[in-house]
Amino acid sequence: MKQKRKEKPKIEDSQKPQKSELEELRQTLESLQKEKDELFGKLQRVSADYANFQKRVPKQIADTICYEKEKIIKTLLPALDNFEHTLQNADSAENADVFVKGIRIIYDQMLDILKSHGVEQIKAPGEKFDPALHEAMMQKTEPEKDDNIVLEEFQKGYKLNGRVIRPSKVVVNKLTEDRRQRTEDGGQKTEDGTEVE
Repeated sequence: MKQKRKEKPKIEDSQKPQKSELEELRQTLESLQKEKDELFGKLQRVSADYANFQKRVPKQIADTICYEKEKIIKTLLPALDNFEHTLQNADSAENADVFVKGIRIIYDQMLDILKSHGVEQIKAPGEKFDPALHEAMMQKTEPEKDDNIVLEEFQKGYKLNGRVIRPSKVVVNKLTEDRRQRTEDGGQKTEDGTEVE
């Protein structure tokens, strides 16, 4: 008996394209895997950079604040030196006027220092009351002055770069309704309606 040899099945033409498709898919998979690894590496570097940034920024802010404080304090030291000099010579001052003059010079020096840092005084006396700039502590009635005008200033107010850091504490003129009406009309009137000059 003869044994029949098993013949290998012939590779059909339809299987050839499957191999090339499979090879293409392998290459695509490899390129996508490589791209994923590159992106993951970039992500790890960005994450590490961000973590370093988060550690570095608070230190930079603290250093900047410290530097700015030092700068401000250095500008104040000459005024402090002048105060010390004035107080040391207070006993030898010939009269109070010389002492007051020294204090006035130091006061002006302090205002100049504050101005160099963007601080300015809020003008109050004689100005119309503005709740954004002024804090009313009292009300008075002065008929010869307009209503809602600042009469006195208890404490100066200050702005830093245009922003109020402390409002002026002031006394405001508040006319009674009768007096307000008279000033709005431009003069006083008698009971019969004639104007009094």
